[in-house]
Amino acid sequence: MSGGHGAIEGSNKRVALLISVLALFLAFSETLGKAAQTDSIGANVEASNLWAYFQARTIRQTVLKTADEALALLPPGSNQAAVDAQRAAWAKTIARYDSEPSTGEGRKELTARAKTAETKRDLSLLRYHHYELASAAFQIGIVLASAEVITGIAALVFAGGLLGLAGAALLAFGYFAPHALPFLH
Repeated sequence: MSGGHGAIEGSNKRVALLISVLALFLAFSETLGKAAQTDSIGANVEASNLWAYFQARTIRQTVLKTADEALALLPPGSNQAAVDAQRAAWAKTIARYDSEPSTGEGRKELTARAKTAETKRDLSLLRYHHYELASAAFQIGIVLASAEVITGIAALVFAGGLLGLAGAALLAFGYFAPHALPFLH
């Protein structure tokens, strides 16, 4: 009789080891998921700030263009030199609002920076979704393997192990190739 008991005890040890490994990978997945989520939020805030600055620059540029166009409609007068000087200054400011490579704060540069932040945000969100699905697979795998200890139904530990493998695959895809799985886009 003790031989049967030892076989059950050995089986439970293997299941416990599987549960431990699944829990370890669950911890990795949760940690990576939280980091990806934080990165996506940070990149989203950065993109929003850059687009708001872009809009402010556009408004300022439009105001100056409107003022310049209004001055251009006035008939030449005694202070024409001052008007021409003001229009030239406005033209430089309008050009600077459009592109300012030295500071990266022109509309063209702001657009590029905002799009870069959006790309980072989208990649982080894609990774986050992979990690969330991997976490779910690990959690369900842990539950199924745990249920095998109580019920003795061997299929449950195999299903838990397969879910663990699926979770590991999702974890790897999220980390190394988040764009590879088209159903997560």
